Amino acid sequence: MTAAEPARTQLRVGRLVKAHGLKGALKLELYTDDPDGRFVPGAVFTLQVPEASPWHGASLTVREFRWMNSHPVVFFDGVDDRSAAESLVRAILWIDQDQSAVVEDDAWYDHQLTGLDVVRDGEIVGRVVRVDHFPAQDLLVVRPLQGEDEILVPFVSAIVPVVDIAAGRVEVTPPAGLFEALPDDEPDEVPADGLPADGTASGSDTDED
Repeated sequence: MTAAEPARTQLRVGRLVKAHGLKGALKLELYTDDPDGRFVPGAVFTLQVPEASPWHGASLTVREFRWMNSHPVVFFDGVDDRSAAESLVRAILWIDQDQSAVVEDDAWYDHQLTGLDVVRDGEIVGRVVRVDHFPAQDLLVVRPLQGEDEILVPFVSAIVPVVDIAAGRVEVTPPAGLFEALPDDEPDEVPADGLPADGTASGSDTDED
């Protein structure tokens, strides 16, 4: 009897942000703490691109990875000129990985985050129902305990400082208004006679006749 194959998932590792030079190179925005280990020659990435893109459903194989003026730059097989590189700008790169593999620091799979309790000031305020990925940042989609509208929480350390997979929770320090409506500014009460409550008129004193 053969052993069951390990479950596999995908890990987001980078985004292609700009064509570089004339030979198909692309500058990277990195979502990994180990770029030199991830972008080795022969590494294969699946692409997250719009359905209208000619690259939809395709994969890319790394030909070369290097640092240029402190910027990570990658070359892929079959991407040999600037025109081809420009058609890949904004594509997000995913890599297939065994779920049992060690996850990098400050990186989690979507399935690890989904279902976690959301804790604010020691109290559970909701639960993560999914993770939405956008070029600028990821969002935790939270279903609150009170109310029906889902809350989009930027997945950044300033707002989500603690992710405790073992304890089944994330801790949040959201800005005012993210989890509750801000009160409207109350206008000053004006009596029916149009004068403030102390009975005095505003502005300069008037001379008596």
